[in-house]
Amino acid sequence: MMRHRTRLLALAAFAAVAGCRWIPLSNDPTTPGRDTSPPAIYAVDWWVPLVAPRLWEYAPREPAAPAIDPDTQRVVVATRDGVVRALSPLDGRVEWEFKTSGGFSAGPLVREGVVYVPGGDGALYALKAATGDQLWRYASGEELGTTPVFASGKLLVASNTDTLYAVDAASGKWSWQYRRDAPSGFTIRGAAAPKVDSGVAFVGFSDGYLVALEVADGAMKWERALGGSAKQFLDVDSTPVLDEAGRVYVASYQQGVYALSPETGEIDWHSPKVGVTGLAIRGEVLYAMGDSQLAALHSRDGRALWSLDLHGRAARLPAFARGMLVVPVGGALLFVDPSTGRAQTAFDPGKGVTATPAKAAPRLYVLSNLGYLYAMRLVGSGG
Repeated sequence: MMRHRTRLLALAAFAAVAGCRWIPLSNDPTTPGRDTSPPAIYAVDWWVPLVAPRLWEYAPREPAAPAIDPDTQRVVVATRDGVVRALSPLDGRVEWEFKTSGGFSAGPLVREGVVYVPGGDGALYALKAATGDQLWRYASGEELGTTPVFASGKLLVASNTDTLYAVDAASGKWSWQYRRDAPSGFTIRGAAAPKVDSGVAFVGFSDGYLVALEVADGAMKWERALGGSAKQFLDVDSTPVLDEAGRVYVASYQQGVYALSPETGEIDWHSPKVGVTGLAIRGEVLYAMGDSQLAALHSRDGRALWSLDLHGRAARLPAFARGMLVVPVGGALLFVDPSTGRAQTAFDPGKGVTATPAKAAPRLYVLSNLGYLYAMRLVGSGG
């Protein structure tokens, strides 16, 4: 693996052609056009192209969410060209680069001066946050599909082929793994990240099961079938969320949203919303997103509060910022009032946004599907 401290000449030329003096707010940044006035919700402080366009690339996607170094506020981005980059929050200058041999399905974790990167090449990398130098590399042999979760000195990361790996965070050595056999029918590409609470990791799999595992050794505490009797798309690919009382919420693509006991896996309530692939929670409101839909449910009983029809777009995990729900919906970044479900405005930098924005108040860092990073400053009130 090679690390580069300067941008490729091709990217430099690309940036010059793009013309960084013009701040695009609703247009493709590679196409000159009329600059539009920024809406009252956001303004773009700077933007920078990271990935050079490829010949015959029809529908580029950047699914890996950016991460923020809490010590320096650097923005760490993993893109479809297999490169990890750390950028200055002041102006987007690339401070270091690290090259891998595959694109990324999920973004990095930055913790205590180390960047942990789940590689599409099957390796989990630990890099120095200050320089990008490699500390260790664990080769799983499977495409890794989730941002690593730190728990009890271990990193938990799931592959896109139904294996959860536990790796020692200090040394990169294997601790344990848990695998489930894939179902015989079609499945949804991707994986659910584990949610850890009180030494237990809750994680869903493509065979329709939610499983509770002991973080210490990977021993199964309980399992619960949630996929129903369908022959395909049984996936429980939503990362579980917990409320303040510790209750676990998870979504089955076929069967909808479930609330379960963290101790036994017993089902508390069930809302039959087909096509949900992600969940987020804020207070007593549970937000469900997926195929053509964004909805809010009451966490106590699953009662529907509102829903927003996305007209064929697929919503992904949102960011909460300045009192807004900021939702990638493939073709754009949608700003939604979380209390009413009304869309306030949208941001489409060209080819849309797939990755969840990274929040570092008062900014969101948005990675577009074209491989541009935007420093978006939010205005207004809220957290």
